[in-house]
Amino acid sequence: MLKGLGGLGDMAKMMKTAQDMQGKMAQLKEDLKAMEVTGESGAGLVKATASAKGELRGLDIDPSIFNSDDKEVVEDLILAAIKEAQTKAQEKAQEEMQKLTSEMGLPADMKLPF
Repeated sequence: MLKGLGGLGDMAKMMKTAQDMQGKMAQLKEDLKAMEVTGESGAGLVKATASAKGELRGLDIDPSIFNSDDKEVVEDLILAAIKEAQTKAQEKAQEEMQKLTSEMGLPADMKLPF
């Protein structure tokens, strides 16, 4: 007895799954551009906002830290806030990717291109 398309049916299913995955990954890339994370330093005196793709969107600096004698401290605080925002962006992107792979029934540790 023949069972429908046999192996061809499985191939068609795999192709459909791959297309679904490709569409979901494209949507996730767009979503990551819209998601925002914030890094802080100096107990919130400096805040850096970035997209979940790691693109810096803004800086918020409390005016109380501006003192010509503290120029290096201010620069360090700005860099620290930016680095934290970038780290949070990477973590958010990884978290969203894990959600996607889980929804697709793929292994959680599978590395996909981003």
